[in-house]
Amino acid sequence: MNQNVYREYLAILREEIVPALGCTEPIAIAYAAAKARSVLGRLPEHIDVRCSGNIIKNVKAVIVPTTGNMKGIETSAVLGAVGGNPDKKLEVLTDVSPKDLELTWELLRKKICSVSLLEGVSNLQIIVEMTAGQESALVEIAFSHTNIVRIEHNGTVVMKKGMSAQNATETNRSLLNLHDIYDFANTVDIAEVGGLMEDQVRCNMAIAREGLSNKYGANVGSTILEHYGSDARTMARALPAAGSDARMNGCVLPVMINSGSGNQGMTVSLPVQVFADALGVSREKDPRAGAQQPDRHLPEKRAGQAQRLLRCSFGGSGCRCSHCLPAQRGL
Repeated sequence: MNQNVYREYLAILREEIVPALGCTEPIAIAYAAAKARSVLGRLPEHIDVRCSGNIIKNVKAVIVPTTGNMKGIETSAVLGAVGGNPDKKLEVLTDVSPKDLELTWELLRKKICSVSLLEGVSNLQIIVEMTAGQESALVEIAFSHTNIVRIEHNGTVVMKKGMSAQNATETNRSLLNLHDIYDFANTVDIAEVGGLMEDQVRCNMAIAREGLSNKYGANVGSTILEHYGSDARTMARALPAAGSDARMNGCVLPVMINSGSGNQGMTVSLPVQVFADALGVSREKDPRAGAQQPDRHLPEKRAGQAQRLLRCSFGGSGCRCSHCLPAQRGL
């Protein structure tokens, strides 16, 4: 395999499989607010959040992590400004303290945050603008949850980048094709991907087990096990469902996301781990299978079409299973 392509594929894996706390859309708002607060240099007196319709839809009903039961764009923005650490990106709320929550409640009661719809923009677009006295700061995110495209301080642009999906990543996705992805998975040095794949499974398995053990949302995972047993096929469905319920309903355990989605990250990692354990697949072969699954659906992911994405996500799991599991019956 061409070494330039090989290195780029490694970079894509590391760029796409990253940890995130909670649902990525409210976290993206919190990240933008935390970054704007760092530019402003003081606690804001007013926050104005403008979002694309898809962001508003996705944030509306999920619990913001570390809050217990608080939801919504206002909560995400105010908490990000009060207690967020922008250096941690999608784990921006990891260090939130009880005092931060108290102050967030106080500012929400004062209604310092306003929300409006951005029309005619990309599906993922967020503008957070905040003021304190005569000072102001603005941060805009587009196309990717941590892709800051504009920063302003007191009306002066201090950072701006191109408004395109291609500029949202630091890697060259045009190199992706099925032949090279499969070649990469079979030849990649395990030392370069094994740790990442293991972290993905360990992290995602932890939140899935938490979702099975405690009450989160609709308890889909535990309901599946209750009615259909606990064989490998059933467990492969139950674990991602349980993890999804947990992360959408306030669990403070992180998820290793895949292409911007925590649910997707669990869907392409947990089922195959269940079957790999059931069949005794070698520790080398499973990471090789994992090395191909993020890249297989990235072109569709960037197309922004949810139905295609879902099909490719589940297809990615199938590809990974077909790579590392021999033909078996009775599972």
